[in-house]
Amino acid sequence: MATKNSGDSVREAVFLAIEASLEAQLRAVRRLRVDPDESKSRRTARKGMSQVSMAEDILRRASGPLHANDIIEQIKKIHGVDLDRESLVSALSKRVQRGDRFVRSGPNQFALGAGTRRSR
Repeated sequence: MATKNSGDSVREAVFLAIEASLEAQLRAVRRLRVDPDESKSRRTARKGMSQVSMAEDILRRASGPLHANDIIEQIKKIHGVDLDRESLVSALSKRVQRGDRFVRSGPNQFALGAGTRRSR
């Protein structure tokens, strides 16, 4: 005959199993409700594309220099990622100082350096 303690432990085990199942279901529902723009942002982030790489991609597509705000706008449109303006300008400015891929063509305006190939 089962004692009261063994009945309580079985009951507790059943509740734990139900709780784990419900938590998994809730996570699945939340994944399904994700905003498509946020989902695209997560996919881009998983690929490991840095903000500098995204800016380079945008400038490759452009016909000339772009202002930081325009680069950010195109990154959002093409890559689905919102970038902080100051962070992007800082990262690109550091690359300009090192002579790495970018040149500054005006205040907060950037272009690809002479040795960087453009795709058309």
